[in-house]
Amino acid sequence: MLWFGHDLAVLHEKRLVGRGGTGPDTDPTSIVENKRRRIELVMAIDDWIVRNLPQHRLGATLHTETVGSVIDRLAEASVRAHHALMTLDANNEMLHSAWHHLAELSDAYDDLVRDVLAGRRRLPAW
Repeated sequence: MLWFGHDLAVLHEKRLVGRGGTGPDTDPTSIVENKRRRIELVMAIDDWIVRNLPQHRLGATLHTETVGSVIDRLAEASVRAHHALMTLDANNEMLHSAWHHLAELSDAYDDLVRDVLAGRRRLPAW
């Protein structure tokens, strides 16, 4: 699962800020390939969840996103926060906002996992 999250973060880094001293990838073919690969990773995460995590269907509230899509958003927010840390002044409001957003997403992910395991929430079957 960690490898999937790491790979998503690398793809977001290439898309948003560049990697290895290059700028963001603007080649249309590369952009499409990046998106395709991210979709594959999200689907792989969701497939792993379906195979390894029993779902409580009776009485559990349906969550709006799959775990894969939540991890994809966490990976993007992480890249944005780290980029802000490396490029903005410590007092910059955008820096604090990026880290606050990442913290909120992390808390929401923790809550989601806790609720799914307790049978209070269920995940959509895509």
